[in-house]
Amino acid sequence: MKTLTGTPAADGFHMPAEWAPQQQIWMLWPERPDNWRLGAKPAQAAFTAVALAIARFELVTVGVSAAQFANACRMLDHPDIRVVEIASNDAWIRDTGPTFITNGSEVRCVDWEFNAWGGLKSGLYFPWDQDEQVAAKVAMIERCPRYRTEGFVLEGGSIHVDGEGTLLTTEECLLNSNRNPHMKREQIEHQLEQYLGISKTIWLPEGLFSDETDGHVDNFCCFVRPGEVALAWTDDEADPNFPRCRSALARLDAARDAAGRQLIVHKMPIPGPLYASADECAGVDHNDSSQPRDPSIRLAGSYINYLLVNGGVIMPQFDDPADRAAMELMQALYPEREVVSVPGREILLGGGNIHCITQQQPLA
Repeated sequence: MKTLTGTPAADGFHMPAEWAPQQQIWMLWPERPDNWRLGAKPAQAAFTAVALAIARFELVTVGVSAAQFANACRMLDHPDIRVVEIASNDAWIRDTGPTFITNGSEVRCVDWEFNAWGGLKSGLYFPWDQDEQVAAKVAMIERCPRYRTEGFVLEGGSIHVDGEGTLLTTEECLLNSNRNPHMKREQIEHQLEQYLGISKTIWLPEGLFSDETDGHVDNFCCFVRPGEVALAWTDDEADPNFPRCRSALARLDAARDAAGRQLIVHKMPIPGPLYASADECAGVDHNDSSQPRDPSIRLAGSYINYLLVNGGVIMPQFDDPADRAAMELMQALYPEREVVSVPGREILLGGGNIHCITQQQPLA
């Protein structure tokens, strides 16, 4: 595996949109009992359901610890699912894995520095040393040349691109002092331009309320196609997301993308409010170094946290009254794709959803 000098943009590479043709999807296997209840067995069943749904459309590779290798192989027994041994601190490959980039004929990786969503200041767990190695290990397995961003922290869930030069993110996350306190907005934009090949950054003020990642955009707003976005939305003035949604809409309405287009905004309903039950929280092992799980903390449930695959959409559902409307809107947004819903509550209990636990690898 070659670690490259220079930057992707200088070498003619960019991050393609998620709807570009994909070679495979990467996942990691959940097992830590201080984040996933009941020894992570319900979470493993949920991740298996996601992997099997994806495997209907394309190949899947799942990184698993040595201790869980045999168990994962048994649960993920499918001809289009590959299990490989990759140690990790937790299963959020969107944030710990590489961001794949392409020049149209070759695929390379960006290996971002990772600090568990805030480092020693406010990170969600310690240590994160194995997570810091995930991107390099994926690159090694795929024989994929990589760029390493030493001194620049970023998680894949904090960005979303249209593949034509425009990037979405939130100030709540990328301007947070627990990520890159030594950098100003303009310097962060420059890094995004150099490593992702984009030319325009659209900054939303905040992400979804109570999102423990400090407002990742992939749980709140995403590109549907060039010039169009889906935005998590509520009309309930008592919902703490109400002002967040309206501030985001104002930014999107005022913005123009890299091609000069005004954005069309599709409003995706927010489920809930959703909370973990006392029994669900009681099933999580206590650890002073991990994020607490408590029934009083609202869960950041969102249908925006979905994944595009070749010919399909894999989206979460929550046994919530908003499920049907969200499913109908998703099908309207992607009439050419098959929309597949997978139960998302168990993944949500751990702090994220389908987009958070997956990472697409594009075709060259």
